[in-house]
Amino acid sequence: MTEPLFREDAYLREATAVVTAVTPEGGIVLDRTVLYAQGGGQPGDAGTIVRADGAEIAIANSVYGPDRQAIVHVPASPGGETPSIGEPVTLRLDWGRRWPRMRVHTALHLLSVVLPYPVTGGSIGDGEGRLDFDIQEAGLDKADLTAKLADLVAKDAAVDTLWITDEELDANPGLVKTMSVKPPRGSGRVRLVRIDGIDLQPCGGTHVCRTGEIGAVAVTDIEKKGKQNRRVRIRLV
Repeated sequence: MTEPLFREDAYLREATAVVTAVTPEGGIVLDRTVLYAQGGGQPGDAGTIVRADGAEIAIANSVYGPDRQAIVHVPASPGGETPSIGEPVTLRLDWGRRWPRMRVHTALHLLSVVLPYPVTGGSIGDGEGRLDFDIQEAGLDKADLTAKLADLVAKDAAVDTLWITDEELDANPGLVKTMSVKPPRGSGRVRLVRIDGIDLQPCGGTHVCRTGEIGAVAVTDIEKKGKQNRRVRIRLV
């Protein structure tokens, strides 16, 4: 099992860890990590593993193992020398990639408030992202949506996390906005991301700590994707 340090502190950029496994493909499993594992529409983080002798292993992606308990750090150059099981290492996050993704992810939560419709899909890129909404009749305007997003960003509302039980989530099904991605079950508790006074929904991703940190964001495109589906794209500007 890998302890996901990013869930409690999305701003943590470095941590010491111990190698617990190496996959047949050369993926490196650690007992703890600051690198977000790909999922929920958010790409996995990149970074660097630094060995005790100073040798560095570039990590191109982070993904969950088959059991969803271990996080596998995928080297940028497979086939190279890998650390030994039990070896202590230092793990460094590629903050330059993570930071815009955090801003976009929180902005997408705000977009789901501006457009209070069921979400049928979404993804996060480097400085941009999208949500798909189940809307029968759109009539959406990019400038209007951009202005509403700006108003929410300007509130500089606090963003934090809390945990509820599976039973509490079952009693509050309205918390789940996404139709295609359901909150992970099985551990007995579900992580919620709360934007103070604005939004509350299940999410395992990384976020900024205040909406003001998102900065300027614009709705760049609105696409019709089927009879009752509208894709809304945003970008940091």
